[in-house]
Amino acid sequence: MSPPDKASPRDRLLDAAARLSYREGVSVGIEALCREAGVSKRSMYQLFDSKDAMLAASLEQRIPWYDAQLVHPHAETATPRERILYVFERLERASAAADYHGCPYLAVLVELKNPEHPAAEVARGVKQRLAEAFRAEAERGGARDPELLARQLLLVFDGASARAGAKVEHLDDGLATATVTALLDAAGMD
Repeated sequence: MSPPDKASPRDRLLDAAARLSYREGVSVGIEALCREAGVSKRSMYQLFDSKDAMLAASLEQRIPWYDAQLVHPHAETATPRERILYVFERLERASAAADYHGCPYLAVLVELKNPEHPAAEVARGVKQRLAEAFRAEAERGGARDPELLARQLLLVFDGASARAGAKVEHLDDGLATATVTALLDAAGMD
């Protein structure tokens, strides 16, 4: 990413939308977004049809970063079990940060009540891809019911990230990975 003074107005708006919506929620005002980005409202509306479109574009732009956080560093040699557990180990580490507010994509889905909102569509796609990744790993690992296991894993991931993001649960004791280990064992995964 370019330094803030060299980033384009569009990139500054997308970065501001990512930061502020994660910290304050998707209802953050246009004035605050523009002020944070150092961009006029007029320029914002020249770049994006609406705040909703800007939020969706911001979420879309962060997908590669988000996905990269969940990929095992030795994905080629790690077992399916190790690749799944790594996702939860990363969640546990991330949740320890003072500025952790949970999964940004889950937060958008919870906050937005309109399933057809462009940002909700992006967030739902990210969650569906994570569920599919869990299902594929479960299948490779010999789980008896890969679809069910994927749903269970996503439920643990979203529940753990939401509870840790709300600061009502601490994951630094390995609760998420212990829970997932029990699920993997019960599913018959190697």
